[in-house]
Amino acid sequence: MASSKLSVTMTKSKFGRLPVHRACLKGLGLGKINQTVEVLNTPENRGMINKVSYMLRVEEI
Repeated sequence: MASSKLSVTMTKSKFGRLPVHRACLKGLGLGKINQTVEVLNTPENRGMINKVSYMLRVEEI
């Protein structure tokens, strides 16, 4: 499972969000709206994605 990747796209602005949520976006490598990154499907990345899932679109690759 750790070898699979996820495509994560930020769909909402980070402004006005909790500092912890901003840190999760930074940890995932996201900074701008509509920016897409590929991350490994690990428990650490899944936790960050779950925390800010209302701001993201996630697809398995």
